[in-house]
Amino acid sequence: MSEDKTYTPELLPRQGELNAWMLAAAASLGLYFLSLRSPVPYWAWFLLGLFLVSALSISLGNWMDRKTYIRLSENGVAYENGLRKASMTWAQISQVRTMPARWGTSVQVIGEQNRFAFTTLGEMRFQGQVRSKTGFDFGQEIMDEIIRMAGLSTTRRDGAFTSFTRS
Repeated sequence: MSEDKTYTPELLPRQGELNAWMLAAAASLGLYFLSLRSPVPYWAWFLLGLFLVSALSISLGNWMDRKTYIRLSENGVAYENGLRKASMTWAQISQVRTMPARWGTSVQVIGEQNRFAFTTLGEMRFQGQVRSKTGFDFGQEIMDEIIRMAGLSTTRRDGAFTSFTRS
């Protein structure tokens, strides 16, 4: 590897996040106006809480996706997603495990004291057309490079997992 390479994941459209916040705002206004006339049932407050937690979790996921990157260099690999940072030299990587995911392949990079996971490119289809992409566009390339640079070769299948380790 002659130069550092930085990879970022495909970003999902933000329309779902906007819809979730609009629903939470509409439910909040509705409950406010209902509470002016009579007591609001407990299930309505629960539903509002569910809308707010959903909107917050979608926003957190979008924020993390926009902060996520994997950097491969001569010295090793670095991963960051806004909440988590992990870096390992090639010698510190002891195992790479893969398993099929709904969209793409889930890849776990396991080191002596650190670990991280990412997903290769997956396409979300509706009626035969690609509607959205998720994961890392060059995810297979990233995985292959990590396995090669870390000197992993032994392949073992354990159920749905495929593990790459040193001989």
